[in-house]
Amino acid sequence: MGLLDQCQELFKCSDLYGVLGISKEATEAEIRRSYYKVSLKVHPDRAPDDPLATEKFQVLGKVYVVLSDKDQRAVYDEQGIVDEESDALSQDRCWDDYWRLLFPKITVQDILEFEKKYKGSDEERQDVIQLYVQHKGDMDAIMTSVMCATQEEEPRLCSIIQETIDSGEVTAFPAFTQESQSKKRTRRKRADRERQEAEEMQKELGLGDDKDSLVMMLQKKQKSREQNFNSFLSDLEAKYTKKSTKGRKGKK
Repeated sequence: MGLLDQCQELFKCSDLYGVLGISKEATEAEIRRSYYKVSLKVHPDRAPDDPLATEKFQVLGKVYVVLSDKDQRAVYDEQGIVDEESDALSQDRCWDDYWRLLFPKITVQDILEFEKKYKGSDEERQDVIQLYVQHKGDMDAIMTSVMCATQEEEPRLCSIIQETIDSGEVTAFPAFTQESQSKKRTRRKRADRERQEAEEMQKELGLGDDKDSLVMMLQKKQKSREQNFNSFLSDLEAKYTKKSTKGRKGKK
């Protein structure tokens, strides 16, 4: 069975871009990030006894191989076919090892170094503006989505948004410009409550002050917000590992 037929059978979609939930104009970074997010949902570690999940994971790997290869992607875009005889698709590959090569495990030090470089950077500014437009000025959604952001940094992020509004770069959404004080207080109270819960959980679990324990505690704390937490990790993975894999582009 060919790759397109496998996509139709497993994902009810025979379009490679559609399987990853992206457009045909997607950039290399967008393809990579979407592959990570979609494949994470069916990764064998999450369902070790589910052969269907394993099969989906393998097919997603093949989809990414095709779309991440300039020549194979061009053939698919122009003719709507996949070169099933290419070395990348025909060889007996361990797709889990391939996935781990693309997305090596992020360490605590990696996160801290990324956070230090990210905050105040042009990349953070672009992300904040994009989220502002995406959520039409809803600061609740923006604060939940901005990477590495804490409640204490809300004034700084609001300043970034206000500057772009004043310059005419983005639309002044009422949700942002006319946000009520009660909603702001509710957001602050929620953040204070979550911080207190985190401290209590740290004591309850007997975790120390070392950074590894802190990350473990945060992961447990975020259980009820797993989707947002996984989204943060996937965005971090895609952004942080991009440079480390440039030198491996020719390897399959």
